[in-house]
Amino acid sequence: MYNDKVLNIILGGGQGSRLYPLTEKRSKPAVPIAGKYRLVDIPISNCINCGLKRMYVLTQFNSASLNKHIKNTYHFSFFSHAFVDILAAEQTMTSGDWFQGTADAVRQSMHHFLNHDFEYILILSGDQLYQMDFNDMIKKHIESNADISIATQPVTAKEAPSFGILKSNADQEIVSFVEKPPLDQLKGWESDVSDEMKEKGRDYLASMGIYIFNRDLLIELMNDTSTVDFGKEIIPNSIHKRKVISYEYPGYWTDIGNIDSFFEANLGLTDDLPEFNLYDKEMRIYTRARMLPTSKITGSDLKNTVISEGCIIHAEKIERSIIGIRSRIGKSTVITNTYMMGSDFYETLEEVENKKIDIFMGVGENCYINNAIIDKNCRIGDNVQINGGSHLENQETENYIVKDGIIVIKKGAVIPKGFKL
Repeated sequence: MYNDKVLNIILGGGQGSRLYPLTEKRSKPAVPIAGKYRLVDIPISNCINCGLKRMYVLTQFNSASLNKHIKNTYHFSFFSHAFVDILAAEQTMTSGDWFQGTADAVRQSMHHFLNHDFEYILILSGDQLYQMDFNDMIKKHIESNADISIATQPVTAKEAPSFGILKSNADQEIVSFVEKPPLDQLKGWESDVSDEMKEKGRDYLASMGIYIFNRDLLIELMNDTSTVDFGKEIIPNSIHKRKVISYEYPGYWTDIGNIDSFFEANLGLTDDLPEFNLYDKEMRIYTRARMLPTSKITGSDLKNTVISEGCIIHAEKIERSIIGIRSRIGKSTVITNTYMMGSDFYETLEEVENKKIDIFMGVGENCYINNAIIDKNCRIGDNVQINGGSHLENQETENYIVKDGIIVIKKGAVIPKGFKL
């Protein structure tokens, strides 16, 4: 509907330290979610579903796996103008620095954007889970003659310090904005939200980090090199000078920038009626098409479990867990409240039969795993017990870390037989 008028920019984020160690060897947008997807698939799929098919993904850390994923996934017709291109921080005659913030990332990449015709630029985050019709937001932006539109959603007082909090008038024009206010400074920032939101204690209107800018205004703002961030500088500075509109989004949305929120967002997909609907045929989530065999499950008790393609499972029980592609789980093993990301490849039948490998890819026999994230290509031996929870202190070793009671087994880690945590 608006593809010829809108250019889409997906911000891949910085080093992704809050998602470490999942971002130790990959950029934040490349982190696997829901067993078979990557974080970047969410904003890209939302754009495709809305008919917006001109996209740039901006990143600067560990971008190799992200490059590979996008190259192998998003192919459009030669006869269309559709594309998904990655722009990593690069040295030019005018800039030799890393991206210093969200606005600086856009500024340093502007010469690429200006090669295209567009009237509006839609700026998205690469680390959120939601299904949104951007066409409705764009339509309201145009109808209200806005200079900038910000997607917003009510949040609780506990959540508010993690977001930009704003207030708007009866015309939805934003009249005040504060970036990540401390809990003790929230008084007076309550907004007039719906009765449903009030009942949930969601009294504060938060920026979702989704923006629409008019082309000419964005060019003007990017000429001011003293500003490097949208949330901290450009948005607050534009209020009262420009027409900045709030677009309140009523659907499910969550920021998954840290281990705890990432873990809960993924396990939430195992609910009987998950808030994020992977089965919505109108708002599909796209990812790399892999020619994997169907999963094979033998003698396992499964409850609220999502199992991806190509798995071989002999577990005794799996509950409230996500099992990623090509996962192998041995006999008499119990897995609960766990996200197992799976593997990038299979070991050969010869290697398995001749026992050339001491600990096979996946989870061995007689194991117990609870409250854990198992990154890609891990090898967990037989008789291993991994039990996350509040009883564990935060710690890091060569093979795993513990954050807020969640045990994260690092990518490619080997956990020896009989290990207990």
